[in-house]
Amino acid sequence: MKIVFVGAGNMAEAIVSGLLKSKIAQPNEVCLVDISELRLNTLAEKYGVETSLNTADSVQSADVVILSIKPQIFPSVWGEITESIHPEALVVSIMAGVPASKIEEGNSLRVVRVMPNTPALVGEGAAGVAGGARATEADLLWSEKLLGSVGLAVRVEENELDAVTALSGSGPAYVFYWIESMLDAVNEMGLEKNLSRELALQTIIGAATLMKNSDETAEQLRAKVTSKGGTTAAAIETMEKNGVKASIIAALFAARDRSVELAEESRK
Repeated sequence: MKIVFVGAGNMAEAIVSGLLKSKIAQPNEVCLVDISELRLNTLAEKYGVETSLNTADSVQSADVVILSIKPQIFPSVWGEITESIHPEALVVSIMAGVPASKIEEGNSLRVVRVMPNTPALVGEGAAGVAGGARATEADLLWSEKLLGSVGLAVRVEENELDAVTALSGSGPAYVFYWIESMLDAVNEMGLEKNLSRELALQTIIGAATLMKNSDETAEQLRAKVTSKGGTTAAAIETMEKNGVKASIIAALFAARDRSVELAEESRK
């Protein structure tokens, strides 16, 4: 099998690292294509994979083409390589907001869309996997295995990918924003910065692990640590008073709506 990545950014590197570690592919079966020769040289040295500056030539021999480019440059890149891709090749897209129908337009290619997130860089990603019109069960299983090599991969309908984008695609930024806010507060209280960071990170990891290993809902777990008249209750009451929960809900809808807008823009 020959797997060609069109675009060699951080997410492409994360997936390459995962598929090599899990032995889904060998280094000589992977090719990374990018406009940056420096970036390609770095990845070739690190992973032993093939690299190329010529996208059209590289995809000709590909069994799988992974589109790991920014959605904004998709039209120009796709226009250069569509005719070079073998009709039997599978196309896996990690681009946000570009529907499978746009990639399938005017060809007979099988397309699978995936929405990964940045924790894939440390093998703790969360990704949604959705098939296009001609994707087979085998295509979906292979794509799930690929994304599963860098974390959790779940199958969804393509129209659910906008919600996945809002939840797990953009989700790490919400967590970082929450940590940023907590650290600003305790630093103002005088807690030493390195200690604050260590405590904040372990608190997030611990809470997530506790919920992952529990059958209880987030609401139930929260209630267990929110004693009436206590410190946690004071904090939660303040958040409720300031509309924090409503803001978080609105934020996810805003992310979902923007994902829908990007898809509509790409169809024009």
